[in-house]
Amino acid sequence: MLSTTAQYALRALGCLASRGDGVVILGRELAEETGVPASYLSKVLLVLNRAGLVEATRGTGGGYRLAKPPEEIALIEIVGPIDDVGRLEECLMGLGECSEQDPCAMHDWWHRVRRDYLEMLRQTSLAEVTRKEGSTEARTEMGDDQ
Repeated sequence: MLSTTAQYALRALGCLASRGDGVVILGRELAEETGVPASYLSKVLLVLNRAGLVEATRGTGGGYRLAKPPEEIALIEIVGPIDDVGRLEECLMGLGECSEQDPCAMHDWWHRVRRDYLEMLRQTSLAEVTRKEGSTEARTEMGDDQ
């Protein structure tokens, strides 16, 4: 359900989180470590900076670091500015008039999936993802084997 851009954002923030509190990393190093193209990553980091999730420092000793502890960053804060999670409220079948009163054939099913997905994004912190990311299974699930 996550776009490639949101996956890149999670990889980048996971890498920053694994570095420890306040540690700064150059953009090109972050790109190398995450396997994200540097030019693409700089655009992702700009969005994350505007969202208050990363701090960017220019010049000697500059780079990127998390703006707050990974335990305080919910996945919805990362995914929300990149993937329009509001679009999940739309009818899965593209019917504008789909509602509880006039549901489409997929309405009840999609409502449950959407609710559970958004709840997972709200309840899961970057710290939880980062702890799991160190395992081979998590790296494979996140697409690092591509």
